[in-house]
Amino acid sequence: MTALSRPWNRLSLAGKIILPLVAVLIALNITLVVLWMSGLLPFLVQAILDTLGANIAILRFLLAATIILLITVPVAFMNIFFEMKLIAFVNLRIGPNRIGPWGTLASVIHGLKVLAKEDFTPRGVDVPVFTLAPAVVYLASVMTLLVVPFAPGLHGYDMDIGLLYFFAISGLGVVGLMMAGWSSFNKYSLLGGLRAAAGMISYELPLILAVMGIVLLSGTLNLNTIVQNQSGSFLDWYIFQQPLGALIFFIAATAEGSRPPFDLTEADSEIVAGFATEYSGMRFGFFFFAEYVNMFILSAMTAVLFLGGWNAPLDLAPIANALGIATPIDIALDPGSMGPGLLWLVLLAPPLIVGGLTAVIWMLKSDWSIIVSAIVAFVLFNLLVGGGVMLLLAMGIDWVMGLVWFLGKTIGLSLFFVLMRATLPRVRIDQLMGFAWKWLVPAALVNIFVTAAAIVVLHEIGRPL
Repeated sequence: MTALSRPWNRLSLAGKIILPLVAVLIALNITLVVLWMSGLLPFLVQAILDTLGANIAILRFLLAATIILLITVPVAFMNIFFEMKLIAFVNLRIGPNRIGPWGTLASVIHGLKVLAKEDFTPRGVDVPVFTLAPAVVYLASVMTLLVVPFAPGLHGYDMDIGLLYFFAISGLGVVGLMMAGWSSFNKYSLLGGLRAAAGMISYELPLILAVMGIVLLSGTLNLNTIVQNQSGSFLDWYIFQQPLGALIFFIAATAEGSRPPFDLTEADSEIVAGFATEYSGMRFGFFFFAEYVNMFILSAMTAVLFLGGWNAPLDLAPIANALGIATPIDIALDPGSMGPGLLWLVLLAPPLIVGGLTAVIWMLKSDWSIIVSAIVAFVLFNLLVGGGVMLLLAMGIDWVMGLVWFLGKTIGLSLFFVLMRATLPRVRIDQLMGFAWKWLVPAALVNIFVTAAAIVVLHEIGRPL
């Protein structure tokens, strides 16, 4: 045993990863060759395909769950970078600019640094609850992404009660914060947990009431149907039919996500770090990963419910058809659809562009010859043309453009969350509670009554809302 363990211990970390992988690949290749020579490979492949076809729903669910788990990490890193860079801009600083292009990888390094730190468990804590709390908070954030419609046909699971599922699962995150505060054996952590519970009770009510107007207008809890009802132009978005509901939802969502100026659960100037005071390492990182994922989810739900989701502000297809303008995919597949004048321009453009790029590269890189500059310019031109053609083809695919519009709206709202942190001071806990019960709840009830009355009146006069 010792003779075998010594060479293994001398391997580097990369060697310990690559060596088992090579062994597995060798075994897999030998197995495939044996199956092929015995004539069993076609039967095995057919059996696997039949099994997958019979369980396509389960396979799709597992694939969607895996993708949702994987996208939470880049989403968190993206929002962390936005926060560092935009707050630096507001404070007249440069912000991260060393690691990666324009500092884009700084948030990745910070996240890995937190995960690599020592994971310490203090004395006196309730260890099982203390350990489970970050997982509860993180999974509550991840599970809500299951029903978010990113684009036409691009969603984890299309539930008829998707809106109800979203509110039910998102409320579990506060349970995790209460678990962390209670189990930490620390007065500041306990205060943070109690504030989380108070905020949930106070702001969950206006958050749900704010979307009841949309439920009355759409007649469904299905998020895909709600988005489809907002198709057309931006005037069909529910933010114009429910402006008060949109305002209430955004304010309540900010408080539910513990985003400034409502971040009372971790107020460092009052209770150190609240529920996270006793946490370190990976468990501390899971809390704040969940916070930044929550920021993305709240922005996504605001876009889905009030900003048309994946729908574009204007549908240009009828205008293009009326004017006889070819769609991008038609141009990519049939150059003649551009007309003779534009076609000649496209044919003459490549040598002119390549020549211009060659001159620019040759002047910038004085140690390069004109031939090397021309080769680099030609390669660069082909990359640009290839990317442009792929973009034109993608513009003809509904789910690609839907995803682009959805992410544009969501990232814009995430930037607004960051801007709020950079500009607004933190409120007091009594102001947080009083604002919910004295203003948001009555305003949400008024919004429901006005919406219901408008639906009844317009129905009576024969004009659907």
